[in-house]
Amino acid sequence: MKIVLFGATGMIGRRIAAEAVQRGHQVVAASRSGQAPLDHSLLTAAPVDAGSVQQVAEAVSGAGVVASALVPLRDGSDPRKPFLALNEAFLEGVRHGGARRVVIVGGAGSLTTDGGMRLMDAPGFPAEYRGEALAHADLLEALGRVDDLLWTSVSPAAVIAPGERTGVFRTGGDTLLTDANGNSAISAEDYAIAFIDEVERTTHPRARMSVAY
Repeated sequence: MKIVLFGATGMIGRRIAAEAVQRGHQVVAASRSGQAPLDHSLLTAAPVDAGSVQQVAEAVSGAGVVASALVPLRDGSDPRKPFLALNEAFLEGVRHGGARRVVIVGGAGSLTTDGGMRLMDAPGFPAEYRGEALAHADLLEALGRVDDLLWTSVSPAAVIAPGERTGVFRTGGDTLLTDANGNSAISAEDYAIAFIDEVERTTHPRARMSVAY
């Protein structure tokens, strides 16, 4: 399968790329820099501005699946409007390019806790991450109004970081997954497994799924 992956040079994006080529998929790593996240015969890099409808359309032509690991701005400014605008242009480019299947790296902040509130509204949620959480929540809300693309948003656990690829994890929906001790975590490597599983199987069409140990 040909997968065009945006945000391929980021922490999560490069692991998604690695998982995809390991399974034999052809990956086009699209990023503003045009840098390759890894050296592999099945991966090619392309300089693409995700905010350009025309560039996205050209990049995704012939893709079986378009994947996005785009992230909100982390420069201290409010990322909500810029992130939503970026994704609106990105999705429009996907449409113009003729692709229909889109799998997106989502956020954990809007997942619901056992107390019934969103994780980002719970006491102790780091204030420095709230803007990014809200930006991802805005995108998820916007995706809920998209009915001409077969999309899936994949939310990680509350904590995601580089780690071990175990292949052992759980998937869910809109509720934050926690272990017996109340912790919510996933390695970026195992998240990538779940992400590519969804790329291949489409088990959550037009819905959000979550991944955690």
